[in-house]
Amino acid sequence: MIRIQPPNLPDSWKKARHFFDLPDFLTWKATGSLTRSLCCVVCKWTYNVDSGWDQSFWDEIGLSDICQEGYSRIGVDFLGPGQPLSGGLTTHAADELGLHPGTAVGAALIDAHAGTIGVIGGDVTGLGLACESQPITARLSMIGGTSTCHMALSDKALFVGGVWGPYFSVVLPGLWLNEGGQSATGSLIEHIVTGHPAYNELKKIADASGQSTYEWLNRRVVSMATEGAAPATLTSDLHVCPDFHGNRSPLADSSRKGMVIGLDLSHTCDSLVQLYLATLQALALGTRHILNAMTQSGHNVSAIFMCGGLSKNSLYVQAHADATGLPVVLPAEAEAVVVGAAILGACASKDFTSMQEAMQHMVRVGKVIHPDPAVRSFYERKYKVYMLMGRNQLEYRSLMSSADHRANS
Repeated sequence: MIRIQPPNLPDSWKKARHFFDLPDFLTWKATGSLTRSLCCVVCKWTYNVDSGWDQSFWDEIGLSDICQEGYSRIGVDFLGPGQPLSGGLTTHAADELGLHPGTAVGAALIDAHAGTIGVIGGDVTGLGLACESQPITARLSMIGGTSTCHMALSDKALFVGGVWGPYFSVVLPGLWLNEGGQSATGSLIEHIVTGHPAYNELKKIADASGQSTYEWLNRRVVSMATEGAAPATLTSDLHVCPDFHGNRSPLADSSRKGMVIGLDLSHTCDSLVQLYLATLQALALGTRHILNAMTQSGHNVSAIFMCGGLSKNSLYVQAHADATGLPVVLPAEAEAVVVGAAILGACASKDFTSMQEAMQHMVRVGKVIHPDPAVRSFYERKYKVYMLMGRNQLEYRSLMSSADHRANS
């Protein structure tokens, strides 16, 4: 491990009395309590529920002084998500928020983790899903926006290469969490669409039709499909590796790059439509890659529960169902992360006896998107191409860094 020599700003470092992740900072501002959420300190700060802080880690990275005064600057008291913080809202915070002093405040969750609470517990009774008769560990939550998180729970610690965790009791008490992810999803889609030569023309057409850019793109995908062919097959000769910002999971390789195979000289809106579709499919295949790694390590997922901005894109959602072969469950509420935060408050105020009970009452299912069996073979072949592109990129890198190349350069 590389030794860091802090602080870069010694005066600021000396003045800092406490260090928080944002969720814990907000609960401190609301209540005056320095109690940290296990979600923050375990997932982001290397705290271990069983053994506490690891002095050797802070020594190794050159931050030994953060451990002075019994770790008081980074936390000595901890609560699980939704457990009430002592005292509730302060008078000052209550005045600013228009609430009553003493209003219950629950220990916090990181934003994506709150999305998991706000979507994964939906009642699927009567929907014909396998997960109806299975424990919550059979459900994968996906929180998609600029980037995407893939959250899977388990009864025991499962170590998945390239996936963060396992973390104990950071979302639901007594369960372990593994957190996969893609570094660029919504941001990659935007990059691909707005960077295409036809983007300005497409935007004018979409505006004139009263549609958003992505509504127009999605409808055009359907209308471009030849009679009898599934829209997904428009990209049979066009393939994308979506690692434009590295690969977070399951390769954990920040040096990975994006790739596009099958480009021509076309500047038309229809060429943009195809590249857009290929990008959505590549992201869905990346999710399949993550799921496969989780499955090989012991997870058994039978349904995806999706929320966030990307869940509002019907073509993105359908691509995920088709690429993974799993049903995708969408929440009834548009902002599942906010629902997750509300669940924390409901638990803190003792309206419910447990997080699971609160989820059962407060999380509602909107719709279920099933995989299209007609494109199963297409996605099997597409996934083989996806994996082959990754291996090819490593081969290119090896060739360019070979001893012969260095000798001739």
